[in-house]
Amino acid sequence: MAQVEYKGTGRRKNSVARVRLVPGEGNITVNNRDVRDYLPFESLILDLNQPFDVTETKGNYDVLV
Repeated sequence: MAQVEYKGTGRRKNSVARVRLVPGEGNITVNNRDVRDYLPFESLILDLNQPFDVTETKGNYDVLV
């Protein structure tokens, strides 16, 4: 069976952000670093996880940024 992967791209001026959601264990990786090493405040991490909490999909997808 093929693996489902969701992709998104955001742009602002000269910056580009690419995000991939792949089935996994709920790991979030930003620039090849764990999100807890990348973001300095726990409140930012909570904001990042909020869509998964609302849709009850926390732990179902890995996020690669």
